[in-house]
Amino acid sequence: MILNHLLAITVAFFLDRLIGDPPNWPHPVKGFGKLISFLEKRWNNGQNRKQKGALMILTVIVTVISITGLTVTIAYTLHPLVGIFYEAILIATTIAQKSLRNAALDVYEPLQDGHMTEAREKLSWIVGRDTANLNESEVVRGTVETVAENTSDGITAPLFWALIGGSVGAVVYRAINTCDSMVGYRNDKYGEFGYASAKLDDVVNWIPARLTGICMILVKRPEHSTTSRAWHVLFRDAKQHPSPNSGWGEAATAAILGVQLGGLNTYKGIVSNRARMGDPIMKLSALHIPKAIKIMNRASILFLLILWIGGLLIDATISWR
Repeated sequence: MILNHLLAITVAFFLDRLIGDPPNWPHPVKGFGKLISFLEKRWNNGQNRKQKGALMILTVIVTVISITGLTVTIAYTLHPLVGIFYEAILIATTIAQKSLRNAALDVYEPLQDGHMTEAREKLSWIVGRDTANLNESEVVRGTVETVAENTSDGITAPLFWALIGGSVGAVVYRAINTCDSMVGYRNDKYGEFGYASAKLDDVVNWIPARLTGICMILVKRPEHSTTSRAWHVLFRDAKQHPSPNSGWGEAATAAILGVQLGGLNTYKGIVSNRARMGDPIMKLSALHIPKAIKIMNRASILFLLILWIGGLLIDATISWR
């Protein structure tokens, strides 16, 4: 089965890189969103919200496993190649290489042309912070941070879980990630109800996030410092991020580019002072956006290669035993 998973992962990887997520195609995340919203409206009230939130994410996971597992079993019953291709399609829906690249370039292009208003608007589509008054450097920072952080969430983490559990593992990962993005907030409305979603999302991202940061340093020589300095920055700054996982991609990218990420962000008028990632050797400019995309692309390919090596070793060990 691991070889099947690896083949499906590889097809999915290049399928997503080529066509991404066509807007009119059916997408599992839309189904997750409807189910999560349905359960949240009915259970996020009254007493025991933390327990209700745990029941919510458990319900979502069981539903996803049941539906995905059944359809995958049927596909493999028809023919192994049908099963592999069907799994590849499912896995492709859980990763977002092309979407992430295009979203970043949508900000980069108006920046290059000096159209700041358009660049700020395009950035507002992919970040939660206020963008109306950001200067060029801050627009670039928001874009680079999004690419760096989502290299794990949007590419390597679902691939990692696809190796562990095939398309079922990848889709369950995306369901957990969607739960966190919808209810995993530290506020009065979701603080208790989204607690289980946020914590489980931290758990499933722990290994992929760290592997992703390491892959980034391995695939790109730092532009304005040494490789040993980049490793130092990664391990120094990654743990400073308020998220236990998001800092790894951001710190690695900052170390490679010789820039500083993090700092002051404003969310609906409320100022948030985020931990700084990296050393401010260079001022952030529009050209750092395609450079961040290049880091994402190279790290993703190395991660895929690592999955193949690890998967084949596991398969050989199982066969030997």
